Amino acid sequence: MTPEQIAALPYRPCVGVVLTDGRGRVFAGQRADMDTPAWQMPQGGVDEGEDILAAAYRELLEETGVETAHVTLRAQTKGWYRYDLPPRIVATRWNGRFRGQKQMWFLMELTAPESVIDLNHKDVEFSDWRWMTGPELLDAIVAFKRPIYEGVLKEFALL
Repeated sequence: MTPEQIAALPYRPCVGVVLTDGRGRVFAGQRADMDTPAWQMPQGGVDEGEDILAAAYRELLEETGVETAHVTLRAQTKGWYRYDLPPRIVATRWNGRFRGQKQMWFLMELTAPESVIDLNHKDVEFSDWRWMTGPELLDAIVAFKRPIYEGVLKEFALL
């Protein structure tokens, strides 16, 4: 795709969840579809007509097995965060329909034992998980998502 074609594409509506352990650490999952280390927080697309908070709870459940009753909602970002995909993968990700994502993020605290985390609950998005500090997560995230993560973690006072 040409740069002009990419620039004309919309952003995919998406939600993300910053799941904390209540002690300043954040859930990070190793992407199951990557051979190299690629850690991220739970996130995913918003279905047509879906409420964004409902989408966040759905994505959290699908990717981690953590239910709404297992968390307390603490905050939501003030606005949408956007990122562009690297040009080399625009045509292959989401069938070339989006240039990147616009994301609304939610801060949630796990209030149940961490044993409720089940990476095989539905969509196997992650092959492993761990608690990380904000700076550790920024070091582990793929480069093109780092500015988004830095902004979200700062907004939620986790950096």
